Amino acid sequence: MTCDDVRAALSARLDGEDPQAAPVVLEAHLLGCPGCRAWSARAEEVTRLVRLQAVDVPDLTAPVLAAVAAEERAAEQARAAARRGRRQVLRVAVAVAAVAQLAIALPILLAGTGASVDPHTSREMASFDVALAVGFVLAAWRPERARAFVPVALVLAVCLAGTSVVDIANSTTALVHEVGHLAAVVQAGLLWALGRVDGDADRPAARALAPGRG
Repeated sequence: MTCDDVRAALSARLDGEDPQAAPVVLEAHLLGCPGCRAWSARAEEVTRLVRLQAVDVPDLTAPVLAAVAAEERAAEQARAAARRGRRQVLRVAVAVAAVAQLAIALPILLAGTGASVDPHTSREMASFDVALAVGFVLAAWRPERARAFVPVALVLAVCLAGTSVVDIANSTTALVHEVGHLAAVVQAGLLWALGRVDGDADRPAARALAPGRG
């Protein structure tokens, strides 16, 4: 084998390839050829330096964290937009229910008509309905106060529903006369939903402040 052949075989062996020559032949040539021996030593040193050289890997920590934070912000913004949408729908529904209740109660309050009981009792009942409707208007206007009205609305709905069931069972009233009390149940449900949606708006802020504590 010529020196070129030996050096090609040695280079292939350093690269982990088949040198196409027997190791004994290559070692015998190196023992008798100072030039190839020196070339082999330099080639081994260069190969070792290349393999041990540190690879410059870019630090992607900051971009990855920024991308994760941006994704979380986008998801939180989407959830906040959905909450705002539900909040507005519930505010409108509560306001409509209050206006409807006022439209029914005010004529009775002012004229004492529109009910089967005496005018005095009618006005007392209408006064109660007007006060309740004003509470619903305030809840629609200031949703953060809706939760304060929820216990009143729930107690009213439970009492009306319970007395209606008892009176219908005792045949002291007809079912058709008690259907109107379903409005109180609907109003209580709307008010509860509005208070819950408005309360959920504070949760993201609490989560955001949590990592900075203590």
